[in-house]
Amino acid sequence: MTELTKNLTLAEIVNTHPSLARQLERRNLDYCCGGATTLEEACATNGLDVTTVLGELSDAATDEPTGTWSTMGLVQLVDHLEATHHGYLWSELPRLSALIDKVFTVHGERHPELGEIRDCFATIRADLEPHLTKEERVLFPMVRQLATADSETSLHCGSIQNPISVMLAEHDTVGELLRRLRALCNDYVPPTDGCGSYVAVFAGFETMEADTHLHIHKENNLLFPEVVEVERRLAS
Repeated sequence: MTELTKNLTLAEIVNTHPSLARQLERRNLDYCCGGATTLEEACATNGLDVTTVLGELSDAATDEPTGTWSTMGLVQLVDHLEATHHGYLWSELPRLSALIDKVFTVHGERHPELGEIRDCFATIRADLEPHLTKEERVLFPMVRQLATADSETSLHCGSIQNPISVMLAEHDTVGELLRRLRALCNDYVPPTDGCGSYVAVFAGFETMEADTHLHIHKENNLLFPEVVEVERRLAS
């Protein structure tokens, strides 16, 4: 098991100890969009004592295998992203939309904050679905093209870095929206008078947040840097 130290980046911690992703999330330590930040830097930014956090993470760590995604080739990784995270979102986003609409209809009068929650989730879905489509139809085919090339390859967008820069900006946007959704949902703790559907939609939001964080981590900290390096090597 890789020893945890304060100098490891948040991305390295999740790659070597996948189960610690939830521990980082509970402490508001952003391992997806902020994956290049060391644990020490992230704790300082969030007003946390790094020695305390490091001890808590070490206590929670288990002797587990490294995340399988961290050793995948580019083609295998984009196939994994589509099958695992894209497939999940294409199925789950419509289900959660229907569920939050139902909860708002039943509980909206007593809990007017549900209107903001419903609108925030609608914005997340409106951002994520076109994002998934662009990755599947534009970016991922280019990744596969570069990964299987043996010489410099011409892309219609010029460089792979151009669509990647768009994806990175959209990742930042959805990260902010997920933070807003969590705040609106009181850290996904339902009210005492919430029905089963109320509990279920909050649980669904929290699971979606965790899955999307891991999804973005795999792209920002693994896929994107590796494919940029492949393009650079082919051009040299």
